[in-house]
Amino acid sequence: MKEGRLDDLERQETKALLVGTYLAGEKEPCLEQLDELESLGHTYGLTTVLKLPCPLRGIDAGTFLGSGKIEEIKQLAHDQGCDVIIFDDEISPQQQRNIEKITEKSVIDRTELILAVFAQRAHTREAKLQIELASLRYQMPRLRRLWTHLGRQRSGGASGGFVKGEGEKQIEIDRRIVRREIDKLTKEFEEVKKQRQTQRRARERSGIPTFAIIGYTNVGKSTLLKALTDADVLVEDKLFATLDTTTRKFLLPNKQPILLVDTVGFIRKIPHQLVAAFRSTLEEAVQADILIHLIDVSHPNAAMQAESTFEVLKELQATNLPMITVLNKVDLCPNRLMIDRIRFKYVKTVELSALQRTGFDRLMDLMMREVAALRKTFSLRVPQSQYALLSEVLREGNVLSQEYEENDILIQVEIPTHLERKIAPYVV
Repeated sequence: MKEGRLDDLERQETKALLVGTYLAGEKEPCLEQLDELESLGHTYGLTTVLKLPCPLRGIDAGTFLGSGKIEEIKQLAHDQGCDVIIFDDEISPQQQRNIEKITEKSVIDRTELILAVFAQRAHTREAKLQIELASLRYQMPRLRRLWTHLGRQRSGGASGGFVKGEGEKQIEIDRRIVRREIDKLTKEFEEVKKQRQTQRRARERSGIPTFAIIGYTNVGKSTLLKALTDADVLVEDKLFATLDTTTRKFLLPNKQPILLVDTVGFIRKIPHQLVAAFRSTLEEAVQADILIHLIDVSHPNAAMQAESTFEVLKELQATNLPMITVLNKVDLCPNRLMIDRIRFKYVKTVELSALQRTGFDRLMDLMMREVAALRKTFSLRVPQSQYALLSEVLREGNVLSQEYEENDILIQVEIPTHLERKIAPYVV
């Protein structure tokens, strides 16, 4: 019986059986979701040998699916030589243990697979800290599965199976170990977060408009950034090829400098642990002036992927930001109806191919318009006593005229719209 975490398995040799569930009449979406789960497994390095859609009439408290279906899965896993069974749904620690006991195979769910992929592909200290925190919080209720990992750390052994004979006392020890590690990582992460906030304030002081490239994972965000800026960023046909935020400076055709930020990809049913863990990275989108929402229109689930992105934006309260919708990979889309449907739903759309570098003129035009809309011209009468406000206006604005009248300054200035509320009392 092979029990333990996903990272205990030899990835290159690991065969996976994927299990999805569906309600009556919803088999097709289940098959599509299993395809995505297969892509996640491929990104991690697993080989999918079978995708099993299962009708769901009710959730079994002990084994998620009924005993008959679990026995069927056990037989299929044995016949196919599978090493791991992956559920597309989140299953409880108890269900996980029970299914492992019955099938005599390692069992994980979608959340654990995504965590494993993120851990594998994180490069910066911040991304690694976020993943470690999310993984530990996920494993806390699954401490029995964690014993092997912790036991090997202490003893240096490499054998599989659970640590034997440690009982309730060992559970408490492990809980303390995990809590201490969470506390330590949380403190480290707060320090890294402060550094990011300092960098963000420096960007804001520069007055350079920021565009965040957002979208579902693997839609071509890094390819677009590379095509625009020749940035040295990873471009790979795998889910979550990019986990670390990349920022590059870029000059629009009108010589307006901007910053382009490549953000982590969104995904359907993103685990809540990861939304929390990656909030600071995802907040690069929230803190941007303008969003570039990239949609892979060649993907059969393009509409669903776009909706999933919007769900995450809602959670981050970022749906009110100006947005350009970019329909990418139009050269690979055989269905013009799909393109028209998405164009009808989203305003300010542009069709392009980031890989072929076509359609960029229209994108540049929209970007220049959005930047222009970020600034307005106002005539102000500001008392000289309002020194702090004047300093901010002069620092971020473009002064068109300025004169003094008694204790007031009369000024005509073009400023970013985010200052509009502050200067409202002084508008002439």
